Amino acid sequence: MSTAVRQHVPDPRTATEAALADGLTAGDAACLTEVYRRWSPLVHRLARRALGDTCDAEDVVQQVFLAAWRGRLGYRPELGTAAAWLTGITRRRIADALAARARRAALFDLATAGYTVDVVSTDSVLDRMVVTQELAKLPAPQRTVLCLAFYEDLTQPQIAERTGWPLGTVKSHARRGMQRLSFRLGLVRVRH
Repeated sequence: MSTAVRQHVPDPRTATEAALADGLTAGDAACLTEVYRRWSPLVHRLARRALGDTCDAEDVVQQVFLAAWRGRLGYRPELGTAAAWLTGITRRRIADALAARARRAALFDLATAGYTVDVVSTDSVLDRMVVTQELAKLPAPQRTVLCLAFYEDLTQPQIAERTGWPLGTVKSHARRGMQRLSFRLGLVRVRH
């Protein structure tokens, strides 16, 4: 299929899968909306089944359709249906989520080595509450960068890609956010 001139899909809600895929690759946002409406339940079901968590599944759904939009020129209908293409993207995003989960678990195990379970669970709950409160006090860009780094396990180049910010801006927000957070957490610890 040529990437030259593509026909606009008159009404995406009644379009065939092939017409929707063609409209999507042409950059028609209405086609993306219809593709999402038709196939997000499938993507969510696959992610929920694999990850066992609704919130993680919802994150995967967002990542899949963002990746589909950004990578729309890579779709080749001769290799399979749009549903199959989205399923392939879903499987890769699920694998990424599981790998990030495993990395976080390994870091947690490393950080808690030598502690009893009761002390760790109590301390970690309190620490999480304090960190969440302090993160909420940061300016939005700094909070966004730190949350993407810590909770989604993204690197700074991945954060730059996700947010659309230049890499230098992401690095600056991360540095300033960490400085503010460590200063604030230092103050919190002194009070206790």
